[in-house]
Amino acid sequence: MPYRIITLGEIMLRLSTPGFERFINTRSYDVVYGGAEANVAVSLANWGQSAAHVTVFPTNEIGRAATNTLQFAGVDTSLIQFNEGRMGIYFVENGAMQRSSKIIYDRFDSAFSNLNPDDFDWEKIFEDADWFHWTGITPAVSQAAADLCLAAVKAASKLGVKISADINYRRNLWQYGKGPMDIMPELIEPSHLIIAGLTDFENCMGITDTDYLQACEKAKTMCPSLNYVSTTHRDSISASENDLNGVLWNGEAMLESKSYEMTHIVDRIGGGDAYMAGLIYGLLHFDDQNALDFAVAASVLKHSIPGDANFVSIDEVNQLVEGKNIGKLLR
Repeated sequence: MPYRIITLGEIMLRLSTPGFERFINTRSYDVVYGGAEANVAVSLANWGQSAAHVTVFPTNEIGRAATNTLQFAGVDTSLIQFNEGRMGIYFVENGAMQRSSKIIYDRFDSAFSNLNPDDFDWEKIFEDADWFHWTGITPAVSQAAADLCLAAVKAASKLGVKISADINYRRNLWQYGKGPMDIMPELIEPSHLIIAGLTDFENCMGITDTDYLQACEKAKTMCPSLNYVSTTHRDSISASENDLNGVLWNGEAMLESKSYEMTHIVDRIGGGDAYMAGLIYGLLHFDDQNALDFAVAASVLKHSIPGDANFVSIDEVNQLVEGKNIGKLLR
């Protein structure tokens, strides 16, 4: 029987220059819809789980197109609300070799940022739910979004739903008069799994250790429900070549995955979301080490796929973990 996972967050219209064209000379854009939390839901739905996404879309054809995209991916869209307003947009210029990729955001005053937290019945939303996932992007968007996220976290904790969070500190998003230390500690406190690097710990929890294990132990002291802390380590040789591995602290040991050399990256956006989805799936189905290995392999494969979402199968991820059928022509 599949697990029921609820995700919460804004979805945006992504406009990418074709191939490796630059913003200054492109004459067209490729269109996809994506958001950190929804990308997690897409992966989990693709792996046979019951994944539902909570968001607010504008009441127009763009909102409907985004809904259709989620439905096509197998995500339950019955919890989506529609209001007046606009869809947030972001523009992507894919880098190559030594030229970096670029992102330009245009998300101010979106329908999601202007949501009404009282419109969501979290006890009903979490009926039969096993897991709830949120990221630090949502509470950074607006006070209303932060209030909604807090209501969701409190309800999930009350109902015994497992909670995961990708803290994902985004400095440029906090523009509504509150900083992460005003909002994030209360949101993180009931979480069972968080993804956080040292910068996230410092800016969202006030933990300033330079040793990652010590930072994890302090996070556990602040958040007694916390069972797992994880992060990825990325070595960027160029926009086209990165090395990637992950670590997972389970309260007793710091587990580490093998490192993957990615030499011809197609699209790195969504790689962290693929990792998060892999951890959720892995911790629901495997032991801790195998969950970590599955998550890193899922993220690696995402780097070969254009767009935000990670359309790879469980078998493909497991084969990469086992070192089978890598780069072969499968007939």
